[in-house]
Formats: sequence, structure tokens, C-alpha cells
Amino acid sequence: MDKEKEHQPLSIEALRQGDRAEFARFVEQYDAYVYRLALRILGNRQDAEDVLQETFIKAFKHLPSFDGRSSLSTWLYRIATNEALMLLRKEKGGVVSLDDPYPNGEEEQEPIQIVDWCCLPEETLMNAETKQMLDQAIAQLSPALRVVVILRDLQGLSTRETSQILNISEEAVKTRLSRARLQLRQWLSEYFQQQYGLENLAQ
Repeated sequence: MDKEKEHQPLSIEALRQGDRAEFARFVEQYDAYVYRLALRILGNRQDAEDVLQETFIKAFKHLPSFDGRSSLSTWLYRIATNEALMLLRKEKGGVVSLDDPYPNGEEEQEPIQIVDWCCLPEETLMNAETKQMLDQAIAQLSPALRVVVILRDLQGLSTRETSQILNISEEAVKTRLSRARLQLRQWLSEYFQQQYGLENLAQ
């Protein structure tokens, strides 16, 4: 590929017209992001690869009708997220829902005990074992919360982009993200307490 062209912005018009060279650049620019997104939602490499392939097949098919109301990346992530969730529903027998089980935020709250992490060295918080525990904790979240925390905290998308991808309000994104972060902090607090004997701090 021409090195100068490699760093040029993608041409939406060329993509709409089915330019295969431009589509190859499109795939090269976003395939790693789409794969990581699918892997984080599904937790299975083969499933993530299937979602990656299907995402770009659908993107190529529907690019001529891309209306530009969202960014190209947001549009692509919406396709990838939908593909991953459809596969998740298929594997779970169609029972996966993205609806918030507590749309008014009125779920019963148990007293939450949070470990004080201040005394843990940074290398402990960033080591491979802790990251693995975080991945496992994210996998325990309900799909409605898991997808939001993956898009916002792991993929680095904005609240607006996440709301567009999931077709929910920005306020709903903020609510679900707050709830997901609280659950993750509680689970990881329990892990740190067991591993390092830290004392709980009531919240």
C-alpha cells in the first residue's frame, strides 16, 4: 500500500462507491478494534473472529447507504456490537436482553463494602493477574451493563457514541456505567481483600 495514502483520511465517497482498495484501508484501520470489542463481549476468540468477519461483510454491503449521521467508526461499532449480541443470544437460547432491569434506578441496594486500595503498589493494580480478574468481573455483569462498560471504559468511546451504538439515551449510558463500575469495584474489592488482607471501608 502507498505509504502516503496509508495515512490519508478514509474517503466516505469511495467507500460508498465500493472502492475495494479504500475498503481494504478501512478494514486495516478498524479490524483490531472490532476484534477486541467482540472478544470482550463474547469472551471467545473463535466467536470474536466470526463477528469480525460478519461485521465487515455487512459493512461492505451497507456502505452505499451510510448516511453520515454518526461517524464511520460509531456506525461500524454498532454493526459489530449487534453481531456480537446476536451471537450471544443464540448461544444463550435467545434470553439475552439489553434492557435495563431497573430503568428507574430503584433496585434494592445491599450495603456495599469497599476495600481501600490506597496502599497497593501500582504494579499490583496493573499486573496480569489483576487484569484477568477485571476481565472475569466484567464477564459477570449483565449484558446491559457489560456492553456499556466495554464501549466506554475499554474501547474509549464517548457517552454520545455509546448512546448511538446502543440506541439508548446518554443519561441511560451514564446510569448503567455508574452501576457497572460500582459492581466491578465491589467484586475487585473482595478479591483484593482476600489476596492482600486489606480492610473494608463502608460506603
